[in-house]
Amino acid sequence: MKAGLQLKLAQHLTLTPQLQQSIRLLQLSTLELQQEIEAALAENPLLELAESDAPDDRSADEPIEVPDAVDVYASSVDREQLLDGSDSMAAYSTPEQLDTRELGGDAFDASALNGQSDSADFTQTSAVESAPDSSGSEGDFDAPSLDFAEWGSSGAGSFDDDDESFESQRASPPSLREHLRAQLVMVKESAGILQLVHALIDSLDEHGFLSVTKSDIDDLLEKGGNDDGIADETWDTALGILQSLDPAGVGAADLRECLLLQLKNRPNNGDTKLARRIVSEALEHLGKRDYARIKKLLDIDDIDLKDAHAVIRTLTPRPGAPFADISASLMVPDVIVRRSKRRWVAELNSVAVPRLSVNSVYADMLQRQKEGRSTPLSTQLQEARWLVKNVAQRFDTILRVSSEIVERQQAFFDHGEVAMRPLVLREVADALGLHESTVSRVTTQKYLSCMRGSFELKYFFGSHVATDAGGAASSTAIRAMIKTLISEEDTNEPLTDSRIAELLGDQGIIVARRTVAKYRELQNIAPVNLRRRS
Repeated sequence: MKAGLQLKLAQHLTLTPQLQQSIRLLQLSTLELQQEIEAALAENPLLELAESDAPDDRSADEPIEVPDAVDVYASSVDREQLLDGSDSMAAYSTPEQLDTRELGGDAFDASALNGQSDSADFTQTSAVESAPDSSGSEGDFDAPSLDFAEWGSSGAGSFDDDDESFESQRASPPSLREHLRAQLVMVKESAGILQLVHALIDSLDEHGFLSVTKSDIDDLLEKGGNDDGIADETWDTALGILQSLDPAGVGAADLRECLLLQLKNRPNNGDTKLARRIVSEALEHLGKRDYARIKKLLDIDDIDLKDAHAVIRTLTPRPGAPFADISASLMVPDVIVRRSKRRWVAELNSVAVPRLSVNSVYADMLQRQKEGRSTPLSTQLQEARWLVKNVAQRFDTILRVSSEIVERQQAFFDHGEVAMRPLVLREVADALGLHESTVSRVTTQKYLSCMRGSFELKYFFGSHVATDAGGAASSTAIRAMIKTLISEEDTNEPLTDSRIAELLGDQGIIVARRTVAKYRELQNIAPVNLRRRS
């Protein structure tokens, strides 16, 4: 076969670097965008970021807490979801492989850890300043004592009008580790065991679960040149001390052990014993709300299951949650909805919009250059202009989509979930002349704040359910109606799924019984046999 040359004319689409950057910025959340801009500012000297001069408005300046329904942390599991039997409990039902973290702060001495406290030489990372409440009440602790004479003499505690408020001088609440260390002053054990307990406290995650095992610590000691390791008796004693501290359930390896530790402190009656069996043998089925399987597996009836389930609902799946940093659960909305005359309108939150610009000094210097060749600085100038333009375009697209959503969901802002209209991405895309994928990127991890709370933009989209009048109702509105009907039911004769479907049919909404069951389970509402009080 002879080789030859061929000329062929063809057309194809190629995403330019500027367009690729625009698409990538559009799908970033506000936090991710801030990190992207910080990285660009560090690398590109032609970029500048001016400080925000937002108006003095509480709704615009202060972070707004995200409701549980639109929690941005997908890995977090709501307490009601876990203990009311949500699907997400299944992920915590079996022991997970925990990340091994290097134990820092205390210098290990194997002989001290194994009980030879006389030769132990160690330094604790933090001093304990206060003792726990002698009353022994769960969750209470004493604040560090204050020397009022010294406090007043320094002037910091003066109550003059010119001084700062007492609220600003108040100490921050203790962390979980500080709360646990404060209780160790009452524990009478050898120095080596207490040192190990301190190391275990440092290894707890934010939920209060222990993220290391005995073999992990033995491996660290072996790497440090000590092959003795930790005796099993020493480990069991230290772990027992940790798990006996307040809050109950701290130091567990997984959810099952955490719940069992809390049940250990409950009165040993029939309901508590059955709750222990359910947690030990059927926690996976409880997470899937498979109550029929639980009754068959444990040979119990509806009344026994309901009583034991009520005990489990009082437990805490994350014992470290009360000590978590509240600021971590706060967010700044991208869009704020306000009332303007007789309608609701959307506007960008000035706090969330970065004031990014190109350095005018460097830009003028490059423009005065007569040379036509490309330099690294001119390339950075082009990249800076692209970034400024794409960031502005990102927020412009967010505002356009948000305004269209607010315009179509005026009834929601006036009356709540029951007035939510059915809406799909294609309707908004067609109205704005955008692609459906663009609307999907805009509504992901972007949040809207209004008088009813903060919601992800995706929250305002819902499927259509037909009505007998030929119209359509939103699935969000139907879920709200189901929740209202159940909240107003007679607890002695609760409504069945079939009866709820009939009541919705009387209001012109045609839904099947299985649809009602699906929407009820999505809201973590128990079935009729577990809602009956008598």
